[in-house]
Amino acid sequence: MTAPVDLSRVHVVVPNFKKRLSGVTSTIIQLVPLQEKQIGIATLGPGLPDHLPKLRWWQVPGLLRRPKTAMVRVWHARRNPEMLAGVILRDIFRAPLKLVFTSASQRQHTGWTKFLIRRMDAVIATSVKTSAYLKVPNSVVMHGIDTDRFCPPVDRAEAARQLGLDPGQLYVGCFGRVRHQKGTDLFVDAMITLLPDHPRWSAIVAGRATAEHKDFEAQLRDRVKKAGLAERILFVGEHKDIERWYQPLSLFIAPQRWEGFGLTPLEAMATGVPVIATDVGAFSELIEENVTGALIVRNDLEAMIAAAKHWMGNEVALEKAGKAALDHVHTHFQLAGEARQLGDIYHEFLGGETEDNAI
Repeated sequence: MTAPVDLSRVHVVVPNFKKRLSGVTSTIIQLVPLQEKQIGIATLGPGLPDHLPKLRWWQVPGLLRRPKTAMVRVWHARRNPEMLAGVILRDIFRAPLKLVFTSASQRQHTGWTKFLIRRMDAVIATSVKTSAYLKVPNSVVMHGIDTDRFCPPVDRAEAARQLGLDPGQLYVGCFGRVRHQKGTDLFVDAMITLLPDHPRWSAIVAGRATAEHKDFEAQLRDRVKKAGLAERILFVGEHKDIERWYQPLSLFIAPQRWEGFGLTPLEAMATGVPVIATDVGAFSELIEENVTGALIVRNDLEAMIAAAKHWMGNEVALEKAGKAALDHVHTHFQLAGEARQLGDIYHEFLGGETEDNAI
């Protein structure tokens, strides 16, 4: 376990009160190492790797004192419990905090969430669509991607071989939690329809099915087995090195029925892989239609089959779209750009805080 950070030099606190891995947790894990090079920042809570700067729970009372070189700290919440904790610290215990909330939700907020949002000092939306659901002034800061971690392989066939896959096959992937909301069943059904007519292609489903979704996954596996495709539609589970599993892909499908933001299309495009995605979350703001991939109507199996058939049957178009996808991410969705925009918001509250004060 790493030593606790020097609280007097922490100017931004990033709480993470959910132990299980989620999109929010993944965002924090990727952003904070970049942010700590620019500003004194520390996380608080379970479920985060040891290489991140962390406050210990016993240090929380120290938040009642202001840090060095600033009159306040920023408390950057991304969930309701974290907003509530910030409100309690600031309004009840009089901690010198400015509260920032990032929202990825694309649905009407509950009364409780609206109550908490109204008490924030700044609100960030992760997309233009998300911004439209907020009833308070907000700034749009879209997620970026770590293009050092997610990058094309030197040789896709060799990348497949290193994962124990057939290097002679082309692969289409669907990554994320295995559940109805994520549309995993649509992907599987599309592949059951398409693969018999596309012998050079196989499919990869990567992600975890939590306990309440184990039966859902079992039903999908059973459908695949009955179709005689168990060796070509592969369920590979959850992987911490998921970037390696993008590298053998020639096509990625994001079949979600609902999504807040959705990082998987960016992860795929950063690896030079074109993306077919449903029009949910921020996907319409990430994908250039017929340039980096295609958008389809949510929950429409026939549309997914038609789009996948088009791309799977045109390797020249796939290669061209893959290069366009890579350029698109590098131009518009670098993780460093997201960190810089967040830093600008923090500095509005912190005044003269600079990277010289970083931990």
